[in-house]
Amino acid sequence: MLRLVSLEDAAHAIRVMQVRGAPLIGATAAYGVALGLADDASDARLAQVIETLAATRPTAVNLHWALARMRGVLEKSALATRRDAAWAEARSIATEDKAANAAIGGHGLALLQAARRGDCPINVMTHCNAGRLATVEHGTALAPVYAAHAAGLPVHVWVSETRPRNQGLLTAWELAEAGVPHTLIADNAAGLLLMQGKVDLVIVGADRIAANGDTANKVGTYLKALAARAHGVPFYVAAPLSTIDFACASGAQIPIEERAADELGAGDIPVANPAFDVTPAALISGIISERGVAAADQLRQWRS
Repeated sequence: MLRLVSLEDAAHAIRVMQVRGAPLIGATAAYGVALGLADDASDARLAQVIETLAATRPTAVNLHWALARMRGVLEKSALATRRDAAWAEARSIATEDKAANAAIGGHGLALLQAARRGDCPINVMTHCNAGRLATVEHGTALAPVYAAHAAGLPVHVWVSETRPRNQGLLTAWELAEAGVPHTLIADNAAGLLLMQGKVDLVIVGADRIAANGDTANKVGTYLKALAARAHGVPFYVAAPLSTIDFACASGAQIPIEERAADELGAGDIPVANPAFDVTPAALISGIISERGVAAADQLRQWRS
């Protein structure tokens, strides 16, 4: 278990991916603000803390959403109560994420039930890790899987490993802990399984969803969406409303993080290491949020 006790700890954990997954990054950033104000709750310190955390990673919008929410609350708080207000708001963000993900599980469960063919287990494909290790609780893409398992619905998960960081291993660990049947695959094996009819639906998480429904997720997601469309397999994105960036018109405006070359272990070979790609809304069967399931190009109904 990793214990964070300072602003620097929180920023480092986000930057080097000790903490990953858009919802958990947001919650960690909120608590990072509270940690950063421990000895100085002044306006200048608040601005410095938020600037430090905002610079950690560019793509996951929950980071910037959480920091904007913390700033909005704390700038209105008296200095004498600002520290307590920071901890209270961070706890609220975490509690709301837990509730949102539980609701995503309920809405996604109906999709899994509809996808079942006879008495066969439902075969779900996912990508990267969008489970409880990437959120405060329940997960996003895995929330419907956990809900199905809890309801006694037979489900099997094809777990894509997502090179170079192999985050599918985290999903495999989670599913093993929960007793959910699963099979780990190399990320590039997904197209073959979709072609062979071994997948009933694909559910992935998201790091940022643009207003038009274009979605950034772990690199390799776009290829799965293309293969799913080619073989008539529904492709869903599961994410809380905090992951929708209504100020971002389309996927073309989503910043794509370029990770360090040494993650690929290629020595002196020239390397490109984008951490995310963008799946166009036209390839997405629906977005699953805490408010239900909507067509990817109809997200403005959730704007409030």
